[in-house]
Amino acid sequence: MPASSTELRPTLSVLHQGPQLALVNKPAGMPVQSDPSGDPDLLSWARKALGSPELELVNRLDRPVCGVVVLASGAMLSALNNAFRERRVRKLYRAVVEGVVGPEDQVQLEHAIVHDTRSHKARTVADPAAGARTVRLKVRVLGRAERYTLVEIEPDGGAFHQIRAQLSGWGHPIKGDVKYGARRGEKDRSIALQAASIMLPGVPDGPPLTVDVPLPEQGPWRLFRDIGAGGAVQDAPR
Repeated sequence: MPASSTELRPTLSVLHQGPQLALVNKPAGMPVQSDPSGDPDLLSWARKALGSPELELVNRLDRPVCGVVVLASGAMLSALNNAFRERRVRKLYRAVVEGVVGPEDQVQLEHAIVHDTRSHKARTVADPAAGARTVRLKVRVLGRAERYTLVEIEPDGGAFHQIRAQLSGWGHPIKGDVKYGARRGEKDRSIALQAASIMLPGVPDGPPLTVDVPLPEQGPWRLFRDIGAGGAVQDAPR
């Protein structure tokens, strides 16, 4: 039997709630909307827990990924959909990747990738054949451990599974992401990828908004628990 919103509430936190808008910190393993598994999903929880049945998803995260999900309704939904489509929303991610990245602390990755619909997977290709899309990632090292590296990622392109495919193509797959070349999966089937920060423009007539979430405390993230990482919600200056 699916869990009630009361049972789910300890695993979810509302980061920001305003008129026609909510930002929620999704845990890894929860689908953003109902799927054939019948497991509790974020959209259904948010509609019930926040008393806003008209809320819709503005962005989506893969089930094994954690982090910021934006929901909106009415004029705010339309405005934010346009802002995402026009790339006026800045998104930052964190990941724990296999291997020790170095010696550079910042790199920019560029790959041609294709979406293989049969395997539900993105692939990097050496020859940008028909249907391939060139995408980029800015990667910054936040911390290094013996066999893993914590990185911050800013994507340019927004392609299907872009971050997962590009980090794998770089030779540093995300911890636990066996679909993209990680050595082994996590027991809870999560991958060490987090939507860590989102910066929304002032739409339709409100101030810009930046929402950050702290580094997760469980799994491979514990290797980097001493890294200071946000948790604040703030209005960005105009």
